[in-house]
Amino acid sequence: MKLSKRLKHIEQMIDLGYSHIWDCCCDHGFLGASLLSKQVAKNIHFVDIVPELISNIEIKLQQFHLNSLTNWKVHCIDVAELPLEIYEGKQLVIIAGVGGDLMTRFINDIHQNHTNLNVDFLLCPVNRQFTVRQKLIDLNFSLKHEILVEDKQRFYEVILVSSVSDKNKSINPVGNDIWQSVTMKQADVVEKYLNKTLSYYRSIQQGKTSNVDHIISAYQAIVI
Repeated sequence: MKLSKRLKHIEQMIDLGYSHIWDCCCDHGFLGASLLSKQVAKNIHFVDIVPELISNIEIKLQQFHLNSLTNWKVHCIDVAELPLEIYEGKQLVIIAGVGGDLMTRFINDIHQNHTNLNVDFLLCPVNRQFTVRQKLIDLNFSLKHEILVEDKQRFYEVILVSSVSDKNKSINPVGNDIWQSVTMKQADVVEKYLNKTLSYYRSIQQGKTSNVDHIISAYQAIVI
């Protein structure tokens, strides 16, 4: 299965050297299967809470990757309950395709359950990116890489972070590198995303359901 533009960019941000990669909320398992085929890590874990999805993924893995040099395992569990502690080596947790509020809970619970582990997170929330970034800041995570992707007229921030604090690699609540562009095409993407984000939070502001003045001010201060 051909990966979407969003999933391709997520895949491209994964460095070699991980012992375990967790493809969380994996849906149909396309990303994890691609990582498995390319032998990106020693072990690929497919995680979803929906039994039917995990069952179908396992059937396909047994059919096409039974003799793979890379080990694989499926887990029908809540992402917050990842059993990271029973595995050794460097681990990467990928969480994509879910909203920012749910992603924030996942990140917080995983970190609280494994405060002694050095874990990298590759994140791609579908909304409320500011909320996700603020949680990462609150947990003293450090930034490794971030990009902005447009896929089928939707915009996605892809954020790679470490659970290890590093004052020289602090996380900006609205992002930093994602607003930089070297081509006219990317500059157009950046401008459209900023306008869309401001429009979203201004609509919340008008509804007076929550105070987002500080968020709007932060985005208005961005220079592109």
